[in-house]
Amino acid sequence: MGLFDIFKSKKKDSEEKAKKQNQQEDHGKKEDNNSELKQKDEKLKSDEQSKNEPKSADELTKSKTEENSEAHYDEKNRAAKVSEETEDKQAETKQTVPSEDKSQNEDQRTEENDDEPKPESNEKAYEHGLAKSRSSFGQKLNALFANFRSVDDNFFDDLEDTLIESDVGFETAIQLTDELKEEVKLKNAKKPKDVQNLIVQKMIDLYDAPSDKDNAIQLSKDGPTVILFVGVNGVGKTTTIGKMANNYKQQGKKVLMAAADTFRAGAIEQLDEWAKRDGVDIVKKEAGSDPASVVFEAVDKAKKENYDVLFVDTAGRLQNKVNLMNELAKINKVIKREIPAAPQEVLLVIDATTGQNALNQAKMFNEITDITGIVLTKLDGTAKGGIVIAIKNKLNIPVKFVGLGETVNDLRPFDSKNFIDGLFKGLIQNN
Repeated sequence: MGLFDIFKSKKKDSEEKAKKQNQQEDHGKKEDNNSELKQKDEKLKSDEQSKNEPKSADELTKSKTEENSEAHYDEKNRAAKVSEETEDKQAETKQTVPSEDKSQNEDQRTEENDDEPKPESNEKAYEHGLAKSRSSFGQKLNALFANFRSVDDNFFDDLEDTLIESDVGFETAIQLTDELKEEVKLKNAKKPKDVQNLIVQKMIDLYDAPSDKDNAIQLSKDGPTVILFVGVNGVGKTTTIGKMANNYKQQGKKVLMAAADTFRAGAIEQLDEWAKRDGVDIVKKEAGSDPASVVFEAVDKAKKENYDVLFVDTAGRLQNKVNLMNELAKINKVIKREIPAAPQEVLLVIDATTGQNALNQAKMFNEITDITGIVLTKLDGTAKGGIVIAIKNKLNIPVKFVGLGETVNDLRPFDSKNFIDGLFKGLIQNN
């Protein structure tokens, strides 16, 4: 017998003894009183039995669970209350943060978003940026050799069409085809893979031909380097300046911008935004101001405050060729008067997605001013990478920068080896 049962038995015996004693003492009372007492005693007995009745294991577990649940609920309420008080304090703290700190935090987040992961190397950047051009040219070669029978006149006619479609230019396509005819005869190439390798090799040789032009940016050894940017509206001229400014700022150069495109709506504001983003200085005036006066102030500031590089944005109204020519001549005159050796570079910015139109723009601007180099933007968004070969072969103007993506780090100095590898990778057939 357990302790609980023993305790219950003893209590029951005690209650029975007390009941008998009460009954003996009250024996002389009236029957109605005895009846009432009896009812009360029975009720008391019933209550005591119910109270002391042993609980089952399930009931005990349930009771314990309820007690724990109530305790957990009280603890949860206390934790929630503490959490609410903490959040209120944090909210009050946030409200007291100065607006400058908040602005700095937002700027920091913006910079973190802008600093997207860089490609592993220039080689990878070119490989990714030229993926569309490489794929397109590969597909054209596959189509050319799909119905290959023999190296005859029909084959060379089809090859010529394929090269023109790849935007290497009409004259370049004819030159390549003529040279390939001689090469095929000389090496007795008959298999499709041998002929394909000769085509690719000829295009590589054409671009890699020796040139007296330098792909590197010419920097001044004494005083500020002035780089003048020209190009039609919409090619990414202002964005290119912003990205190049960031590039040179990261190299430790002291950079200044001149917003001399005073006619295009939003041009000044756009360049000003880039200056803020890059953390460089800018000289600007109201829209419609004389561009030459903006350039004069910028050159004067660059000289007096020892800036390393001055980037000059200009208008791109090629449709008004005479006025644009006069404007660029006036700007050049102002620059040379203050710095005789400047501008060290006149860079033409062209949009690679326009294909042969880009070549035509290069021809026209080269008639207006002496172009020293080309910046080819949006190369990653087009299948017309062959335009670089056309520019090199037709105009002999070096490509100095290429846009291989949308981020600030995707504007890369032109590298002929990486360009060739990126454009023709996988197109050479193994024997």
